[in-house]
Amino acid sequence: MKHRILGGTGLSVSEYALGAMMFGAMGNTDHDESIRMIYTALDAGINLIDTADVYSGGESETIVGKALKGRRDDVVLATKFGLPMGEDPNRRGGSARWIRQAVEDSLRRLDTDHIDLYQMHRPDPRTDVDETLGALSDLIRAGKVRAIGGSFFAPEEIVAAQWTAERRGHHRFRTEQPPYSLLTRGVEDRVLPTAQRYGMGVLTFSPLNAGWLSGRADPTAGHRNAGLGARVFDLSQPGVRAKAAAVQKLNALADEAGLPLSHLATAFVRAHPAVTAVLIGPRRPEHLDDLLAGAEVELGDDLLDRIDDIVPPGVDVNPGDLYIDPTPAITDKRLRRR
Repeated sequence: MKHRILGGTGLSVSEYALGAMMFGAMGNTDHDESIRMIYTALDAGINLIDTADVYSGGESETIVGKALKGRRDDVVLATKFGLPMGEDPNRRGGSARWIRQAVEDSLRRLDTDHIDLYQMHRPDPRTDVDETLGALSDLIRAGKVRAIGGSFFAPEEIVAAQWTAERRGHHRFRTEQPPYSLLTRGVEDRVLPTAQRYGMGVLTFSPLNAGWLSGRADPTAGHRNAGLGARVFDLSQPGVRAKAAAVQKLNALADEAGLPLSHLATAFVRAHPAVTAVLIGPRRPEHLDDLLAGAEVELGDDLLDRIDDIVPPGVDVNPGDLYIDPTPAITDKRLRRR
């Protein structure tokens, strides 16, 4: 397993990172099997594990904590905060009050005294980023967090956070975590170049696009993302039909190259120079085994050019895949009228 330096942190991390979203009620409810999968990943050379407080209501963090007993020092441990943890409107977002509570909850579930990378799961338009960065900087000074990052930040939000950190004397976001796959290439336009400009590490998620790039004969059958609904899987939607057509062509290209589509998909993401590590999120051991088997696959220029012909650079084939909720600037009509 090859390693890369994570932005300016000095941390060496594997090109594959283990995403733990599927451990717990959201995916694999068998804790013992999930722990064995974590061991398999570590034994294969993966040293970065990424989870979040919201995954299965904290169950994922608990599973990861159990697995890392006796092996904590061998792992770069990342988790996230910010998405709702219940109905209370104050148990979410980027306020200093919530950050101080959320980190203690995560530390307890992970059974550790520090988090190597603490990430803001989504931007919070309700909270001044100065407030958020100030609270996160306090955690670094207290030794509870080693580095901080963002996830799903727009390029202008990345810039605003970097400028705020510099001008206010805060620790800055060292990483960004965007979705990136053969079918969701929009981040190539501005997000990845912006992260590169600020020397940030990039951890990408959803390289298989919710199973569309897994190589299954019918990606819409038996999927576990019913909550995403028509935007992602309903073939009556134009964007989903366009995605199905692209997958058919990508499958043919993978066959011609002698690769499983899942290996083509993950190797494509790793090929971008801005990407530090690709988060893989297996639910079952066989899923993990398949992905690990493609860890050394590299794509040549000819193959990358042919991928560009199928899905042009900077294009999201189905914008619904991004599952981004509109900001208050769109949803609150009072902000659009004098």
